[in-house]
Amino acid sequence: MSLREEDLARFPTLAAIRTPRIARAIAAMLVFGILVVAAFLAFVPWVQTAYGEGRITTLDPADRVQNITALVPGRVEEWYVREGELVEAGDPIVRIVDTDPAIIDRLEAERSEAEAEIRAAEQAVRIARLDVERQRTLVAEGLAAPRDLEAAQLRVADLEARVAQSRAKLQGIDVRINRLSLQVVSAPRDGRVLQIRALDQATLVKEGDVLATFAPRQAQPVVELFVQGVDVPLVEAGRRVRLQFEGWPAVQFSGWPSIARGVFDGVVYATDDAASPNGLYRVLVLPAADRPPWPKEPAIRLGAQVRGWILMDTVTVGFELWRQLNRFPLQVTRSVSEGGLIPDGTTTAADGA
Repeated sequence: MSLREEDLARFPTLAAIRTPRIARAIAAMLVFGILVVAAFLAFVPWVQTAYGEGRITTLDPADRVQNITALVPGRVEEWYVREGELVEAGDPIVRIVDTDPAIIDRLEAERSEAEAEIRAAEQAVRIARLDVERQRTLVAEGLAAPRDLEAAQLRVADLEARVAQSRAKLQGIDVRINRLSLQVVSAPRDGRVLQIRALDQATLVKEGDVLATFAPRQAQPVVELFVQGVDVPLVEAGRRVRLQFEGWPAVQFSGWPSIARGVFDGVVYATDDAASPNGLYRVLVLPAADRPPWPKEPAIRLGAQVRGWILMDTVTVGFELWRQLNRFPLQVTRSVSEGGLIPDGTTTAADGA
């Protein structure tokens, strides 16, 4: 009889106890679950992402929301548009008149006077030049002193200076007339009038005062994301970005971008070297040329909020969990220029995830 059998013979109650089948099943399930979780953490890939939030903007400043300002001082006489109205390039928006209604007539009279002065001065110059030629002939024949020739030449120079002064005066008058003639402010391009200041005919405006705000149409959108400083050194131009636009239904899986739905692809264009006032760094994202285009207006508009995930390298789920628990930065194993997407390319290091 073995030692174990001798022990069981001494303790018959212990020998009568049997492990329940349910306990054995639970133990087997726990062991199997631990093995599955360990395999999942060790072998399942996970795409690291740098998260950021931002809005839709444009690269070209002329495509952004801009102010319509007064080109000349005066008062608002008439509005040609209403808030929210669509306009085309050159359509009148507002008319401003000078506080002196007769100023244009006075400037036209001054212009006529300046032109008459120029004609008189030019005639005097022609006569003075003839006198110079006569004096030069008389000096050559010994009939006049050189002093008379010099005096005639000085008179020509004085009259020519008077002509130049009169022409400068005329140009100044023309500039004033041209500026005052710009009393009708027109739309710079196709777009929509967003807001109009509450100005009436009794309100005086100065040159440069804001009259309305204007949003151009058909602008080429880009997205500006604001990313934490810990991730910015790893964000390179050409990295893929997954974007979720405000108001657009989407389901995003950060670690498995291939199964996301309702999101759109972008490419990192540039990253600011200095932090924004909010302490985050701005990342500009362009549409990916080799993927479906972004939604057009009115589905998305300038200024709409955007959430973005910049796709970094692929690691295992276990490594990512360990990194998150230790609050370590993202892992980068290779540069985008080595295996990623550049602005005119078609592949990326995390594209297959």
